Amino acid sequence: MLKYVSFKFFVDFVFSLIIIILTLPLLLLLLFTITIDLKENPLFIQKRIGFRGKVFNLYKLKTMRTLKDGKGKLLSDIKRITPIGKIIRTLSIDEIPQIFNVLKGEMSFVGPRPLLLEYLPLYNVDQMKRHNVLPGISGYAQVNGRNLISWKEKFKLDLYYVENQSFYLDLKIIIKTFICVFIASGINSNKNITMEKFNGKN
Repeated sequence: MLKYVSFKFFVDFVFSLIIIILTLPLLLLLLFTITIDLKENPLFIQKRIGFRGKVFNLYKLKTMRTLKDGKGKLLSDIKRITPIGKIIRTLSIDEIPQIFNVLKGEMSFVGPRPLLLEYLPLYNVDQMKRHNVLPGISGYAQVNGRNLISWKEKFKLDLYYVENQSFYLDLKIIIKTFICVFIASGINSNKNITMEKFNGKN
């Protein structure tokens, strides 16, 4: 397992560097388009929980305007997302900047998705095990339902990955990721644009 983890780290670094070089023109075009569309910072930067509980800044392309009500509370996702943002989200290209997280060693191409910092105190002992590996751009839960499955199912799949990490499982997840992106599978939950928040019970 230790040998594979070292090999995976090396592969992540090399491939992230190659992908950044190849996709840089596309990324610059997207940043320009989103800036014009939203009229605000095109990057969404949010603190997430990483390997062994370490906090890092996750990068994504912004797909929603920062619109608030009279009380200063953000409006619903449906009211804030733009037509261009919806396309970007459906094609999952909002995840492209996370390649820089991979290059920095904060993430891997495959692993449990890094979750919000506010969730950390809500995890039980088993759920905390998802931080025993690097978080990923895609993961076992993402290719088996993504936002369409419950939190209980999502954690179960994450823990399966942690306990069974291997080259063949990673390759299977990568292949299924491309298939899911191609058919835009599991992008939204049946209630919201994004998955409902984890509360420690759901």
